[in-house]
Amino acid sequence: MTIDEDLTKLLETLPSFLSNHINKHTDKDKIIEIVMDLGRRPEARFSTGPEYLSQKIISWQDLEYTTKRISKFSAENRAGIERTLHRISCIRNRQFLITGLTCRIGRAIFGTISLARDLLESGQSILILGKPGVGKTTIIREIARVLSDEMEKRVIIVDTSNEIAGDSDIPHPGIGRARRMQVAQTDLQHHVMIEAVENHMPEVIIIDEIGTELEALAARTIAEKGVQLVGTTHGNCLENVIKNPPLTDLIGGIQYVTLSDEEAKRRKTQKSILERKGYPAFQIVIEINDQNYWTIHENVQESVDLLLRGNFTINQTRKFIQNEKTFIKYKPLQPNLLYSNFNTLQTLESVPQKSWAFKNTQVEFSRQEFPQKTLVVYSYSLSFNLLKEIISKLNLNIILTKEVKKASIIIGLKKHLQQNQKLQHLAKQKNIPIYGVNRSSIYQITKLIQFIML
Repeated sequence: MTIDEDLTKLLETLPSFLSNHINKHTDKDKIIEIVMDLGRRPEARFSTGPEYLSQKIISWQDLEYTTKRISKFSAENRAGIERTLHRISCIRNRQFLITGLTCRIGRAIFGTISLARDLLESGQSILILGKPGVGKTTIIREIARVLSDEMEKRVIIVDTSNEIAGDSDIPHPGIGRARRMQVAQTDLQHHVMIEAVENHMPEVIIIDEIGTELEALAARTIAEKGVQLVGTTHGNCLENVIKNPPLTDLIGGIQYVTLSDEEAKRRKTQKSILERKGYPAFQIVIEINDQNYWTIHENVQESVDLLLRGNFTINQTRKFIQNEKTFIKYKPLQPNLLYSNFNTLQTLESVPQKSWAFKNTQVEFSRQEFPQKTLVVYSYSLSFNLLKEIISKLNLNIILTKEVKKASIIIGLKKHLQQNQKLQHLAKQKNIPIYGVNRSSIYQITKLIQFIML
């Protein structure tokens, strides 16, 4: 890995007794941040732990010396140094005077994304999770460079706090050819995200620190427009996102579902359960456990479904060792664990008619009527993405069609099928069975498809 940190430019803004001490320090390359609080000794925080830098106490003059040599503080009390990635944050008293400074060292580390290069090339949207200070912004900056320079994609960075590309109108070279859009006010980030798609025709949009419901909704809107998303949010693991209501839309949303007494007894669960609401905005989630140790969820919808059912186990971790190869460890999930309870479904009589039923009873249906290996399904009033997801999980030879005449069967919501007399008449003419489900739920659709195919 190659590191570009511009530490000298930060040291030039500090009082001489501090900069001289840091310059002579043997571990200055491992420094994370420098803390200067009024009336206290200055402190440096290294990756190995904190350490005092001087016996001298920080005075008003020391704080003023530094603040005069950096840019103006924003409404979020953050400032920077031109053409660098360093961030200086201040603490103020009741009179709005600065009483403390936190100088965070920003580094452009080239090669950090080697652990997930294959995931970038897949073209799927990626969400990066990790606790503060673990290096999410460094990783996302390198992703911007790789996507724009090496993969030659049109990349737009929505840089709310100027951490990705630095506190200057000229972006830091660490982002490569990617373009940067600054955000005037933090609460307007979701507007800038949508503006980036509508005005600049990006292939990839990069967002740091998605934190509000409006930003999560904007991310979903961008994903629906076919643009690849790469974003970060705070959280140690995927389960933290599921338990964070403003952010659940990023992984498909969560809703309560009430089961019948019979179904709750069969599943051996309580009647009210949690279920994923829709298709996730991000198809891949990376958990940054450590700078060189990541947990990967290559199929977010499956991971979320298994977490909600309490059956999830980590199935892929990646570890990087300096000057050696990347190690990828797989732990295979139990096959079709989400749907394993449905395998007992064998006969038409065993299927509750409240869940689904034949709509055109004139057509007598049996498995023998489909000798071909591939079943062609016409979906009416059901989510196309939801059906695709269920079919891929069941690993069945089913093709979805948008032409009724080519279909072997028709599947849809009962209430909508009943209102479409034209569709029923056409199905009767072509001898195509119609099935209706009460709700557009994974469980009901899966049970129906398994009965037809297995």
